[in-house]
Amino acid sequence: MSRKLVRPREGRMLAGVCAGLAKRFGMSAGMVRLLFLLSLLLPGTQVIVYLILWVLMPNEDRYLATR
Repeated sequence: MSRKLVRPREGRMLAGVCAGLAKRFGMSAGMVRLLFLLSLLLPGTQVIVYLILWVLMPNEDRYLATR
């Protein structure tokens, strides 16, 4: 399990949020994407959380440049 929560450059579909979460928690990106799509069927603020994570999660390149 990776310690950093970043949006990777490879494996992105839209913004890389699902790929970053999958990498952080040791899951496949496809599984996280599927879970997100299924969660859209439920009432809630999933899209808002996704957008917030998009803004807050740094790009992998920017994270590596600051280290």
